[in-house]
Amino acid sequence: MAPIAGTDSTGGSARDAAHQFSFVRTIAAVSGVYDGLVGLILLVAADWFARTFGVEPAHPRIFSDLNALFLLAVDVGYYWPCRDPRGARWYLWLMGPGLKGAGAVTFLLDYAVRHSPATFLLFAASDGTLALLTLWALAASRSTPAVRPR
Repeated sequence: MAPIAGTDSTGGSARDAAHQFSFVRTIAAVSGVYDGLVGLILLVAADWFARTFGVEPAHPRIFSDLNALFLLAVDVGYYWPCRDPRGARWYLWLMGPGLKGAGAVTFLLDYAVRHSPATFLLFAASDGTLALLTLWALAASRSTPAVRPR
C-alpha cells in the first residue's frame, strides 16, 4: 500500500521528518563552528588564549598546535552530518555525546581534582550542552524513516 501524499511509510509527516533532521543539521553546524573557532584560536593565538583562561601557555608549543589541528579536523568532519544527517549519524554520536560528553566530564574532574581554573568550567558547560543537544537531536530523529518519493 502506498503512503498517503505528504506522509512517510509509517504515516508520519514528511514535514516532521524534515524538521527533525533540520535540527540535527543545526546542531552539527553549531558544533563544527565551535570546534573550528577554538581550533583556529589555538593555532594562531595560543598564548593569548592560555592567558585569557588563567593558565600558562603550552610548552612546548606543539601541544597546543596538535590540539588545534585535532579540533580543526573534527570541524571539517561536521561537513558530512550537515550535508547528510541521516547517513552521518555515526559521526554525530562519536563527536557529540561521545567526545563532547567525555570532554565535559574531563573538564569537571580536572576542576574538582586538579583545581584547574574556574574558567575551564566554561568548556565543561559548552561541551556538555552540545553533547546533550546532540543526544537529544539524535534521539528525536532515530525512528524517522526515510521519506520515499512517489
